[in-house]
Amino acid sequence: MAHHPNFDEQIVVDTSDEDSLCDAQSIIDSNLSLHSTVRDYCYENGRRYHAYRYGQYPMPNDEEEQDRLAFMHHLFKLLLGGALYRAPMDQGPEPQRILDVGTGTGIWALEIAEDFPNAEIVGTDLSPIQPNWAPPNCTFLVDDAESDWAFSESEAFDYVHARSMGGGISDWNRFLQQAYEHVKPGGWVEIQEYETWIRSDDGTAENAKMLMDWQEKIDKASKLFGRHMNVAPDLSGYMQDAGFINVRDDVYKAPVGSWPKSSRLKEIGRVGKVTLYEAVEPYTLALFTRVLGFSPEEAREYADGVRAELLDGSYHIYVLYHYVYGQKPLEG
Repeated sequence: MAHHPNFDEQIVVDTSDEDSLCDAQSIIDSNLSLHSTVRDYCYENGRRYHAYRYGQYPMPNDEEEQDRLAFMHHLFKLLLGGALYRAPMDQGPEPQRILDVGTGTGIWALEIAEDFPNAEIVGTDLSPIQPNWAPPNCTFLVDDAESDWAFSESEAFDYVHARSMGGGISDWNRFLQQAYEHVKPGGWVEIQEYETWIRSDDGTAENAKMLMDWQEKIDKASKLFGRHMNVAPDLSGYMQDAGFINVRDDVYKAPVGSWPKSSRLKEIGRVGKVTLYEAVEPYTLALFTRVLGFSPEEAREYADGVRAELLDGSYHIYVLYHYVYGQKPLEG
């Protein structure tokens, strides 16, 4: 059963349990590594990046990044009580064609293929890092979400999904216009995105000086790079501008660390802490060296400082996750 948004929920701090790296390490050590074949890559700052449209997207595609994406997938599902989407796809005819834009490792596409075995699932990404094996109803294509999408009018989809695309899209209006054009009348488009902004309800976030400075620098650098990362709060407006109706923005608080008293939020927080910890380096390296003029050594030293502060359990911080979905009007 999907959980309702908890944006207004006040998270109670567990004063009896100190947050620790052990929580994070136990998840890191678990068997979440994804086996995949990578054919195109370049190296920069010791990390591997896609070669197709090189330099356009600031995140790496190596095994470290794939592991981080696995945790992200787990966290997006935990917030929904295990569900893969929020759009009301179960209220109409069963979808026949589903598109996952920016599929990454392909894990979401593979799981939705199991949920809808009679539907055709297509996943697209800049990097061919998806598994060689896939169910017969799931295929993967190398494609750039910012170019003209490689589907004809007769290949329209019932549902289009995109996740964690912040920092990778230069023109969200064009991106959503393409999604609008490639979804069937009455079909749904859903964008799942997290804010690259750290918050707290008790003011402790303000004491995390490195984290506060980091998010400011990431925000500035991503804007200068031409691909703003913190787009999540704006997506519902963009969807309405693109012509979608019945637009909803379901917002969830995702704690960072095991500080909440609630056992469910504590579990989410442990995964959230690993996810953010593992995001610091890849988010920092390319943007800081390409845009802000840092040397690789300076960028790594800065990232190390941010991660060290992140391990301090006295900061009761969280991130807002947005599940934004809208429907294409029926023709006539």
